Amino acid sequence: QVRLMESGGGLVQSGGSLRLSCAAPRSIFSIAAMGWYRQAPGQREFLAGIDSSGVTNYADSVKGRFTISRDNAKNTVYLQMNNVTPEDTAVYSCNARTTMGIATMMTHLTGYWGQGTQVTVSS
Repeated sequence: QVRLMESGGGLVQSGGSLRLSCAAPRSIFSIAAMGWYRQAPGQREFLAGIDSSGVTNYADSVKGRFTISRDNAKNTVYLQMNNVTPEDTAVYSCNARTTMGIATMMTHLTGYWGQGTQVTVSS
């Protein structure tokens, strides 16, 4: 059983910033592509991905506002969220996949998932 542990969610004012963290087991983190998704009522939406080499990929909806990064020494991936709006309110989940890369994250929901952390943006 692979467990991903998200943290850092909470309540933030519109225009503010928040950083989410996701810790993964060392056994997969070093080789995994890591990603962040969110889900408001409706579909799960891809936000950002980063592969084991540090190459990144972003959804247009967050490009320029959100930044994904990873700390291989801590087996942790981060999502820095800046200039948030109420439309960013959702449950944010991290994803780890070892058999498919970041280019598949927008279209393929596969791999391991965390339980999610709630982000609420007030206006």
